[in-house]
Amino acid sequence: MTSTTLPAASVPAPAMTSHAAKRRRTLLTGLVVFAAMAGLPYLVRDVYLQNVLILTVMYAALSQSWNILGGYCGQVSLGHALYFGIGAYFTTVLFVNYGVLPWGGMLAGGIASALVALILGYPCFRLAGHYFSIATIVIAEIGLLLVHNWDFVGGALGIQWPFNPDSWWTLQFARDKVPYFHFVLGLFAVTWFVTYLIQESRWGYWWRAVKDDAQAAESLGVEVFRSKMAAAAVSAFFTAIGGGFYAAFVSYIDPESVMSFRFSLLFALPAVLGGIGTLWGALVGAAILIPLTEISRSYLGGSGSGLDLILYGILVMAVALARPEGVLSLFRRTRTARNQEVTP
Repeated sequence: MTSTTLPAASVPAPAMTSHAAKRRRTLLTGLVVFAAMAGLPYLVRDVYLQNVLILTVMYAALSQSWNILGGYCGQVSLGHALYFGIGAYFTTVLFVNYGVLPWGGMLAGGIASALVALILGYPCFRLAGHYFSIATIVIAEIGLLLVHNWDFVGGALGIQWPFNPDSWWTLQFARDKVPYFHFVLGLFAVTWFVTYLIQESRWGYWWRAVKDDAQAAESLGVEVFRSKMAAAAVSAFFTAIGGGFYAAFVSYIDPESVMSFRFSLLFALPAVLGGIGTLWGALVGAAILIPLTEISRSYLGGSGSGLDLILYGILVMAVALARPEGVLSLFRRTRTARNQEVTP
């Protein structure tokens, strides 16, 4: 089968060495960033601001999960709230009704979401462009309506988690939010590292080829349908893990609190704002959007007033007009201009 990567012999040795050095720098940068972020909750002792930190990193992880499918493979899903809800409900129902620890529930929810993504991907990936995006919205809304009327999972009333002593086993911490931050930071680090590994793998090259031109990629031997299915499964798995964490974090879920359309938007927008199809775009976008949303919601009268949503929309439009490739493109262009000045 024809591969989209160049044979090793056709790539100049200096170029290969430079590329390998760049990959090592990227990995080292990631380790430094995650180590620095691990100390943030100790510097910010205010409980509210710690909550904002947790939500920011959580949405960065979820947006990075979405980025695997939407950013690298080019399949813009607006229905990832379905996978988030599956993870939340699996974790909650297994813990509350059967005593399964949240760790097992999150894993089960991740696997179930990956399977659902494969099942739904079989018909949906035969659609293209906005037709695919509309299909994902419709399917997620159908899932929301089903859960609303399913008494086994609490229906519209939802499910309350029981109160337990602080423990990593049950993932419940009433007195201290720092463990929640470390868990979600670990989730983001794992998602980031998986993306880093995939980026230069055969699947990574295939996904980018499908994103650029699916027909041309198929003519070169890329298995387009399998590529999309693999990206959807990986993306859904990590999104469901995030849903399970969120259920443990808030200790109560109902259909609207974990499966509404706003979650699908919040998963996609940080990556789009920061830089779609990049390793750090989701974190940069989440660091801008989530604090803005949470703080404006607190100081401007809550989401009911709509003022926070107005600011949110203005920021997204401004960045989209000024930097269509995302905020990270600003740093890339600055670095390129600096290199050109140094080079004689």
